Amino acid sequence: VQLQASGGGLVQSGGSLRLSCAASEFTFRNYNTGWFRQVAGKEREFVAALSRTGTVPYYADSVKGRFGISIDITRRTLYLQMDALRPEDTAVYYCAAGQAIQSYYRSTAGYKHWGQGTQVTVSS
Repeated sequence: VQLQASGGGLVQSGGSLRLSCAASEFTFRNYNTGWFRQVAGKEREFVAALSRTGTVPYYADSVKGRFGISIDITRRTLYLQMDALRPEDTAVYYCAAGQAIQSYYRSTAGYKHWGQGTQVTVSS
């Protein structure tokens, strides 16, 4: 199982980016999927997740209303649309997939497979 994240880059405050996460060798069916981010020296933090049905989204309070998570099962791709970006959104973003119960969706413990990370930098 491999996940390949892409779409990161440098953007000005208030701008938008869309991250993609392509899966190889498996589909996302019956997997909970998510995005996490990490700043150097800090723990990886939850950003957004989708339920195992792919229909129920979950968001961290810090991104609610600005970010949107979605999935295209046929293309085996998970997305994170990021709008109204802020400098504090700067981090390495990781996609992940697992087969956990709902109570673990916001925790790294709920994910078994991880992408390599893509850097997002938001300038002020």
